[in-house]
Amino acid sequence: MKITNVKTTILDFGNRPKAISNAILTYTSRIVSVVEVSTNEGITGVSIASGRASAMHAEGPLKDVICGEDPFDVERIWHKMYRSWRKPVAKGDLFRAISAIDIAVWDIIGKAVEKPVWKILGGFRDKIRAYASGGYYVEGEGVKELVDEMCGFVSMGYPAVKMKIGRVSLKEDIERVKAVREAIGDDIDLMLDANNGFTSSEARHFIKSMEQFNPFWFEEPVQPDDIRGHQELRAATWVPIASGENEFTRWGCRELIESRAVDIIQSDVGIAGGFTESRKIAGMADAHHIYFAPHGIPHISVHLLASVPNALIAETLPKLNTHINEVAGSRFEVKDGYINAPQRPGLGIELDRKVIAKYAV
Repeated sequence: MKITNVKTTILDFGNRPKAISNAILTYTSRIVSVVEVSTNEGITGVSIASGRASAMHAEGPLKDVICGEDPFDVERIWHKMYRSWRKPVAKGDLFRAISAIDIAVWDIIGKAVEKPVWKILGGFRDKIRAYASGGYYVEGEGVKELVDEMCGFVSMGYPAVKMKIGRVSLKEDIERVKAVREAIGDDIDLMLDANNGFTSSEARHFIKSMEQFNPFWFEEPVQPDDIRGHQELRAATWVPIASGENEFTRWGCRELIESRAVDIIQSDVGIAGGFTESRKIAGMADAHHIYFAPHGIPHISVHLLASVPNALIAETLPKLNTHINEVAGSRFEVKDGYINAPQRPGLGIELDRKVIAKYAV
């Protein structure tokens, strides 16, 4: 079997009904990239990624690098994409494209041997505990709407929920977190996500005020490259520190892991290098007794989580990922706090061609 082509399609689902914000950014548009890798045996692997980045490089030099390769030679393909033409280093948008292609190649392998990707990666579990990510600052909405959203996730069966913090004053965020904790009760895990919104001293002050609400973790409290800041914060609180979604490759995650700057590593399969690289990151974390809880699209990350022993929990975005669910033709149902690993070959994604045709740019 040989790879013969790489095709990318950008889908624009238009602006969100309401602008949503985290501590530092406001999101309005909803754009998805679909990457398809074809073979001479009629098997096509697919990958879905947020934004345009994966489409920017996949059909250019990366296509030229991998065409003619056997998709089963995943390590060789990854090495060629990373080493063949990078200068001075492969990061950023290029790496999103490398990740998307790698994911699609694994989809080919799964389809060829008629097994789900998580089984091929080394199956460890067939279901994964899940949490609902949301709780953004929404234009025109306040604490009541936030509480309604979090309680809605709980009613859907989620045993854990995540909300944004850091955009408003500490007093206002205490009010928001307190209201959510009182509404969902003590048995539901509550994650707090700052999206790099604090300095180290600000984060230490913030988390001390939040310990009373028993957070499950404090996510991305400081800038991604502030390793010392992560360490200082981790030493100052019992709340687990989670970070790493903005890192690329095992080398990018190495310092966070080896310096014990985090309790949970959150590298994104669609950013950090696909399955080929992310399983090495998970293995490195496991060697240091650190949990793995990847950021990103659950249709992709569920396969890695089901294949590694140090998987902690799966992120899902039930309100924000509706457009991705449309493309993938599926969504994850939560039962008793868990989502089931896909059983269909490959990623288990069946692209909805009508949706692609409707929203393709």
